[in-house]
Amino acid sequence: MSTNQAPPKTYNKFVAAHPEFGKAWQLMREAEAQGPLDDKTARLIKLGIAIGAMREGAVHSNVRKALAAGITPEELEHVVALAASTLGMPATVAVFSWVHDVLDRKDAPDAPA
Repeated sequence: MSTNQAPPKTYNKFVAAHPEFGKAWQLMREAEAQGPLDDKTARLIKLGIAIGAMREGAVHSNVRKALAAGITPEELEHVVALAASTLGMPATVAVFSWVHDVLDRKDAPDAPA
């Protein structure tokens, strides 16, 4: 599951201050890649987990990584829609807005012109 994206500045600052956590995180990422799921499926599952946990920052991150990996906005919105019967409408609408925080940015991959 690679995206070739540079990590956010805050992540880099944290890892510089706590390099052992950075090493541990890298080992976890390498272990994730060893499973039988293809990259697209794994990325959509990670988005679903972020949605279910109601982690706004993780949703933003996973949407950026998904777009960089070629996942379409329609596929991302479908994942959000699938959450509705479990999360309920208010939470799902909140998550929809988080996804669109990224999708609606002018510099996002596949952003409308």
